[in-house]
Amino acid sequence: MHNTINDFMELKIFGNLGFTELLIIVALITILFGAKRIPQIAKGIGKGVHDFKKEIKSIGEITK
Repeated sequence: MHNTINDFMELKIFGNLGFTELLIIVALITILFGAKRIPQIAKGIGKGVHDFKKEIKSIGEITK
């Protein structure tokens, strides 16, 4: 049986970063950009990813 907390802590997306390192990174981002600016940055990144996926899909349809 897998332990859900251990699975979360060992996410392969982040490579060898542990929970402490991720916490430090989040704290630094908050200090650098400010808490009010983080949602704006996340929204911009999300829009960029959405547009990228949309363009990839349209390229795939064109090449068919």
